[in-house]
Amino acid sequence: MTKQKSKFQDTDRKPLIIGSIVATLIAITPFLFTMYKSVPDVKTWDTFFGVYESNYYESLQVLGWTLVGKFIPLFLLFVWFFTCKHWWYHTLLVPMAMYVFQIIQVFNDDLRFAEENQIIYLLPVMAVIIPSIYLIRARIFNKINEANKSLEELEDEFKMSPKNFWARIKQYF
Repeated sequence: MTKQKSKFQDTDRKPLIIGSIVATLIAITPFLFTMYKSVPDVKTWDTFFGVYESNYYESLQVLGWTLVGKFIPLFLLFVWFFTCKHWWYHTLLVPMAMYVFQIIQVFNDDLRFAEENQIIYLLPVMAVIIPSIYLIRARIFNKINEANKSLEELEDEFKMSPKNFWARIKQYF
């Protein structure tokens, strides 16, 4: 007598495991946000990594609160970027770049090396992303007018879906 395998046993478990890890990380972001409370409320903190002195914020706990307030949305944008299946997902690079520059600014405040014109650094990112998204959108609507395909079928044509995380990273470089 042969055993019949269920559909669950025939499926690949790797996407299920990765999806579970990502869902768990998203679910614990409120707890990750409160990590700043574990940092002492002092100006100078001596750790085994070295001594850090917060000159601008006057409190390492305030510095931690500021950094966590930037890292959590950046983390969620990264998750959205790598799991999004729509043609417009490259536009997420603009807010991601903004958060990266804000994190750099937080560290620069303590070092007194502040850059007021952050938009200048964002312009190259926006100069590539915005026209490319517009061109993809224009191609989609041209194909809609020429063909009898649905919007979902056209999105599937423009979708770039590498098989794994590193292939997705290499796609951008």
